[in-house]
Amino acid sequence: MADAVSVLVVEDEDDIRNLVALNLRRSGFNVLTAGDGETALALAREHVPPVVLLDLMLPDMSGTEICQALRADRKTQGVYVIMVTARTEESDRITGFEVGADDYVPKPFSVRELVLRVQAASRRMARNEPESEVTGNLELGELTLNVSAHRVWVSGEELELTSTEYKLLLHLAESAGRLCSRGELLKEVWELPPSLNTRTVDTHVKRLRQKLRAASSYIETVRGAGYRFRSFSP
Repeated sequence: MADAVSVLVVEDEDDIRNLVALNLRRSGFNVLTAGDGETALALAREHVPPVVLLDLMLPDMSGTEICQALRADRKTQGVYVIMVTARTEESDRITGFEVGADDYVPKPFSVRELVLRVQAASRRMARNEPESEVTGNLELGELTLNVSAHRVWVSGEELELTSTEYKLLLHLAESAGRLCSRGELLKEVWELPPSLNTRTVDTHVKRLRQKLRAASSYIETVRGAGYRFRSFSP
């Protein structure tokens, strides 16, 4: 299919790589595969697939090194990276997000869920920007968001956010004073089913708070319910 979205599957285990590739092809994707980091980077730079499924543990380099290389290259810095790995400690998720991963799927995983995440990622990449009714600057305390330019400042210092971190922050900021459940954030930011059982939201909020520094307290945790962005008087 000429207009099929390309997905790069980077996985050193043949059985897993072939299973994922088969199901993605059945779902209409054009699938590229790599069993090592060197091949993965070469394919990514040649084809620039919108979505990359990236295993964390590979024979020649780590998934974090590959993700860093993708983000450092102008051609590939905007691809949507989903890390897929058997390492499920929170520190591993945080490390993945620190180097620019957009999502994180632990092994063993549901192939159906993985395909669902790729479909959601490809839709987001096709639109290329979060929807917003706000134009110009959104100013909340020490935080300034330039919605049209996708830029963020805290106390006058510009922050480096991934596209997913930006979309998460924008949704929370536009909902200031209102509870945003984890299900709502999954649906609106990741375009995933709100009932999905995943730590993706919590891990991203933790990383986003670290980047916000002086404005980290603006994102409040509502125990057992979700998150709320602090309300600021007009």
